[in-house]
Amino acid sequence: MSDEFVRVSEYQRPTFKNQEKIETTVAKILAKIKQHGDQAVQAISQKIDGQPVQYIDLLPFDEYPIEQSLKDAIQSAHRRIKKFCQFQMKDLKNDQFSDEMGDFGFVYQPIERIGAYIPGGQFPLISTALMTLTPAQVAGCPVRVACSPSADPALLAAASLAGATQFLHVGGAQAIGALSYGFDQTPPVNMIVGPGNAFVNQAKAQIQHRTQIDTLAGPSELLIYANHIKQPEWLMFDALAQAEHDAHAVSLVVSEQEDLLLNLHGLLAEHERGQELLENDNIVLLLADDQQQALDFINDYAPEHLMVCDESMKTGLFTNYGSLFIGENSAVAFGDYCAGPNHTLPTAGAGKFSGGLSVHQFLKVLSTQKISATGRGVLANIAAKLAAAEGLVYHQQSAEIRK
Repeated sequence: MSDEFVRVSEYQRPTFKNQEKIETTVAKILAKIKQHGDQAVQAISQKIDGQPVQYIDLLPFDEYPIEQSLKDAIQSAHRRIKKFCQFQMKDLKNDQFSDEMGDFGFVYQPIERIGAYIPGGQFPLISTALMTLTPAQVAGCPVRVACSPSADPALLAAASLAGATQFLHVGGAQAIGALSYGFDQTPPVNMIVGPGNAFVNQAKAQIQHRTQIDTLAGPSELLIYANHIKQPEWLMFDALAQAEHDAHAVSLVVSEQEDLLLNLHGLLAEHERGQELLENDNIVLLLADDQQQALDFINDYAPEHLMVCDESMKTGLFTNYGSLFIGENSAVAFGDYCAGPNHTLPTAGAGKFSGGLSVHQFLKVLSTQKISATGRGVLANIAAKLAAAEGLVYHQQSAEIRK
């Protein structure tokens, strides 16, 4: 086996230690919040972060003291994200049909109260404020609570622009507990979205029986599939960019071209961070025997970000991913910040059964039915037969009395 690359058949997604310890710690935090409410949230926050938990009144966007170039970038990103959300909404219309049995239909109803967790430990994630709040804003959710351990003015400005109705200054598992159980006479939210560290992720896992969540976010992932590229340095920086998210982030490059992988390895080895990331398996170069093996691996891996730089491949062959970036122009960093589609995406293989955060997740689809006089008699016979077969006596009688 080469020191520069690994064969696709030999690669396995890494597993992470200390999961059981994290689960136990988070369970204790949530149990305290459930039992003692605000007092527990305050005590835990002071112990872990050394700061009080409080709601911060948001100012209008233009009143935040941040440089104009950054304001312009935030506004431009928000416009593109909002445009894509509105595009997702345009065909979502309430509808109804009628037949001899009556009138039947469905309506889209926004979730009333949502919480958006915005990481802010190492970096204040301005982009996550835009990505988590804007879809809820476009969907029409009346209450949109932003929640973050950071009170950076640029993050507050982004939350204000993206439509946050409240801003709760707290982070970690205790933040998820405060949103799920309620804090300072503010009722619990109905849904929590947004990425976070392992403790935030585990807290979302443990409250999802009572509060809807978007997804359980693991370490960030990028998979680049490339065979013939014009700008190898571009892909090198894409791999480096993804790997800087956290210590467990992974960038994979899959190719059938050994020369391409050797070239990328050389570029990375000469970079100040590249060699370290290669040694720690944050960046892994994978050699596929052929196109089918590469395709099978990619669809089984279901990467969070999939970048395809091979014009000979039909993108419809790729079925499992969080978001697809087509061609060398399509930097994942554009998707992270300002292209428009959401950057809150499924990780750890969850792309096999879910997609990225969107307007759709902030809406409930509710059915309606109004039975006609004719329908009452016909449906009563059908329902009574089925109820009798199931042994549900009062269901049967409820139907038969309407014949």
